[in-house]
Amino acid sequence: MSTRPTARSGTYLPYIDGLRAIAVLGVMVYHLRESWLPGGFSGVDVFFVISGFVVSASVSQWRGGNFLGFLSSFYARRLQRIAPALVVCLLATSAVSMLVIPSAWLSESNDLTGLFAFFGLSNVYLALHSESYFSPSAAFNPYTHTWSLGVEEQFYLLFPLLFFAWTRQGRWKTVSSGLIVIAMTASLFDAWHRSSTDAAAGFYLVTARFWELGAGVLLYQGMQRNAGESPARKWPRLYDFAAWPCLGLLGWGLFKSDINGFPFPGAIIPVIATLGLLGCLYASGTTAPLSRLLGSRLPVHVGRRSYSLYLWHWPVYVVMRWTCGLDSLALQIVAVSVTFALAEASYRFVECPFRYSQRLGRMPRGALVAMALATVVSAWAVSTSITLARSNLSLSTVTRNADNWYSRMVPNLADVPDCFLTTRNESSGNFQVWIYGRGGCSKRPTNTSKLFVIGDSHAIGYVTLLTEYVLRTGTEVTIYPNLGCTFASLQPARETGACVSQNEAEVADITSRAKPGDILFLAALRLDRLSNQDAILDPSARWRSMQTELAEQGRVAASAELERMLAPLVEKRIRIVFEAPKPLFRSPAFRCSDSFNAGNPVCRSGLSESRAAIEEYRQPVLDSLVRLARLLGASVWDPLPVLCGATRCDALREGRPLFFDGDHLSADGNRALYPSFVAFIESHGVEKTSARLP
Repeated sequence: MSTRPTARSGTYLPYIDGLRAIAVLGVMVYHLRESWLPGGFSGVDVFFVISGFVVSASVSQWRGGNFLGFLSSFYARRLQRIAPALVVCLLATSAVSMLVIPSAWLSESNDLTGLFAFFGLSNVYLALHSESYFSPSAAFNPYTHTWSLGVEEQFYLLFPLLFFAWTRQGRWKTVSSGLIVIAMTASLFDAWHRSSTDAAAGFYLVTARFWELGAGVLLYQGMQRNAGESPARKWPRLYDFAAWPCLGLLGWGLFKSDINGFPFPGAIIPVIATLGLLGCLYASGTTAPLSRLLGSRLPVHVGRRSYSLYLWHWPVYVVMRWTCGLDSLALQIVAVSVTFALAEASYRFVECPFRYSQRLGRMPRGALVAMALATVVSAWAVSTSITLARSNLSLSTVTRNADNWYSRMVPNLADVPDCFLTTRNESSGNFQVWIYGRGGCSKRPTNTSKLFVIGDSHAIGYVTLLTEYVLRTGTEVTIYPNLGCTFASLQPARETGACVSQNEAEVADITSRAKPGDILFLAALRLDRLSNQDAILDPSARWRSMQTELAEQGRVAASAELERMLAPLVEKRIRIVFEAPKPLFRSPAFRCSDSFNAGNPVCRSGLSESRAAIEEYRQPVLDSLVRLARLLGASVWDPLPVLCGATRCDALREGRPLFFDGDHLSADGNRALYPSFVAFIESHGVEKTSARLP
């Protein structure tokens, strides 16, 4: 196999590799630290225009026969170019991710994004799940960057249908250009429409991006139509002069492109700049100063490796974010060095050997396409197996000990072996209802009351405790997951818009289902978080946030509104139980429990807090809950005494997790609280509201 490119004379334009170098370095810098190059993400738009231009040039002289021959030849070349390095990168990334990235809310979409990427569909997956490219969670998905490859691969499905006529003679060239213009117009309309209706989908989908690649195709076709006029001989200096403002416009785009309004109208500037550069550099000739600069050794060296650099930089960055961190300059230098080393290896030992292989070049085009597709499917199967082996092979204690970390429903228990959990999901209007019961038991439950639960993710975080309660007591538990909303948080800013009407509807639903003596358990995050899964917060301001006059005014207003909303349940003699605020931590436990991530800056604050500090932090909220409970004849259950020792609150106790992240309970935390919760529910009637209040 030959490993050196052999560009044909007259077809290789070195300055295009120089433009690729600018594009990939812009993307890499942006992903390393956004503030250094705020518009660097628009380097992908530069790639799109170049791809449309170059792929047109690569097949424009095809004279091999019918359309099927054109298809097989085109796809054989594309697969040789794209598939080998992509498959190797995806397999390596899936293996490393399996070892060091724990499965969690922050990483739940990672595996599927990677598996879809094998078939050029990761952009569709991300769009359907509204996974914004600019959200913090996207920076922790090692496959997010494959969205652009998905766009290109889907473009390649359409391109032969639109371009084949160009390989004919006469008016067929006009037909091809007309088809491209029609497709671009439709794409521009879709990009404009989605900018106000579904920005995430507009960013990812080929329907909103086709116009960028199509612009490169049209530029090539226009240049070929006018090739005989030799503009370089007429006004070479004019085109050389015009290229410099285009370069400046591209630089402006890389520095100033705004994440809002992308790809429309935001991508227009980098697209126009790239078109201008390609056109002017072609017209001014390869001897013009800017052509020589972009075509010099270093830009060309980087540009030829731009595909591998793009493939590898993102997984390297993401794995470092999960493990040692990517915040210090030293670590950033390490990340860039590792990226260039992997890209060089990929270019030399994967890209070039397959792309320029004489053996593969002699294969029938259809057979090569079939072999490449079979390889992709096989690699996908291997990656799937790696993912499924995570629980046995992972280095992460969170993944290896999932039953201790993840709060999830319990299907059965050893102490009630003849019972099993029954589940029923219902949709009522714009909200969901999860109903848990008990089946298969030889003894009928002595407790016929029902337990209703509503709040936010903190209410769902009790699902291990609640389903164990169902299995042991026979009590039916109905959970309102309240997805995207919160209830009884005493923070008015979090209960606005559609959430208000949703909460009203859920209370009405509980009123219709419940009978006197049933219980409503209200659990929610009622304090400002001290940590996020995907960012380091400044805790100093948050420690004081509950003490401000504005916060107190908000709690008073929220309490009055909650009193009004819960009045129908009080009148129906439904017992209401509030959860007192649990401890919070400045570091997320699931990200800081292994030797390879303990030194991450996000873990610097540790997994232990002063009990006195936590109690002082939550006291204003607890006071508000006490007052509200007295007004409603409700009760307050306090999990803090169980979760904290005499002087410290720890996320881990004797090596076992009480918390999953900085505020959500783990499964072990649920089990630790189970006796306290059951005792409280069984012994506290409405009339005993204040007997156990702190």
